[in-house]
Amino acid sequence: MAALRYSGLDDTDSEDELPPCWEQRTTKDGWVYYANHTEEKTQWEHPKTGKRKRIAGDLPYGWEQETDENGQVFFVDHINKRTTYLDPRLAFTVDENPTRPTTRQRYDASTTAMEILQGRDFTGKVVVVTGANSGIGFETAKSFALHGAHVILACRNMTRANEAVSRILGEWRKAKVEAMTLDLALLRSVQHFAQAFKAKNVSLHVLVCNAAAFALPWSLTKDGLETTFQVNHLGHFFLVQLLQDVLCCSAPARVVVVSSESHRFTDINDSSGKLDFSRLSPSKSDYWAMLAYNRSKLCNILFSNELHRRLSPRGVTSNAVHPGNMMYSSIHRNWWVYTLLFTLARPFTKSMNQLAVRTLNTCVQSNAVAARCSKGTTGFPTSVAYKSEQASSKQCPWAPCFWRGRMEEGENLLV
Repeated sequence: MAALRYSGLDDTDSEDELPPCWEQRTTKDGWVYYANHTEEKTQWEHPKTGKRKRIAGDLPYGWEQETDENGQVFFVDHINKRTTYLDPRLAFTVDENPTRPTTRQRYDASTTAMEILQGRDFTGKVVVVTGANSGIGFETAKSFALHGAHVILACRNMTRANEAVSRILGEWRKAKVEAMTLDLALLRSVQHFAQAFKAKNVSLHVLVCNAAAFALPWSLTKDGLETTFQVNHLGHFFLVQLLQDVLCCSAPARVVVVSSESHRFTDINDSSGKLDFSRLSPSKSDYWAMLAYNRSKLCNILFSNELHRRLSPRGVTSNAVHPGNMMYSSIHRNWWVYTLLFTLARPFTKSMNQLAVRTLNTCVQSNAVAARCSKGTTGFPTSVAYKSEQASSKQCPWAPCFWRGRMEEGENLLV
């Protein structure tokens, strides 16, 4: 014990924390060794645990390993334009001979979007994110782009979309990112986007249906439908149908629909329990912005469930995800009351980068299909994709039949 106290080992909270005068280093082939600057010696074993470790995974995207004129290995971070002799993968080492699995939670409420994709390389993958010029959509698109994916920002406002592209390229000039016009409030625009995308003759591995409208005053689109319903649900519904063949040819592929827990606080049945179409696209006298939003999010989940049932045998999975409650974004900009409410709640909310974690985790998790997201969860669950049992059984027993009927091949969705 005297030796431990002298070296400082009894003063640490973590068994992996190095004592004073020790430094962690790596070899060219990824093995970890330890240097003692006091005694000027090195060793393979951790001075406290006695374990040997090695590096796990590849270098983060944007990093390169080089050797100086003295043969010393150093690392270049092209994104942040800095050089270091410390291997950035040291935070992700593994034991050479692990004896027992760890019970430590890998992600928590403070996890950021970039940490979710740590060590992953999406070179050759194509990702489309709707509403990607700001908020969660932007953070999702940026994270994929900085990890090598070819990312397409599908946005209504091309000025803001091009600014978002410039921001991503400013972080890494080699990022493969572009903007394309997509106005979900206009079904013809959705059709044109799908045609333009197919003309590129590229695959589609991840489609993130992220764009949404909230607290809109009542209005009809040029297609004659209530705007919230068309933007939040029907536009994405139509987009997936138009790109369905590309998704299947790109399998394994995934569709992620950003929904909301607020889907639980509504229904779309009439008093007899049958589907009430007038609730999906209500008249001005029957319109309430919050209910319209909730119903559109319920439709998102019903659609995602049925889409997964149909396409999973062809290698395309579909998941709905709740990004988080009371997030501070521009989605509340349509009414000053919501702006005030969100401003007051801002100190207690997560950043957009943290909220994008749930979307990204759903995009990349191999077991996201069977996951559930518990109501009222405050931290970061092991998986955040969910299929709402309440939506699919209790509220809407008719739902599977209804959506199957609306997804038959060749059906004219514009009618």
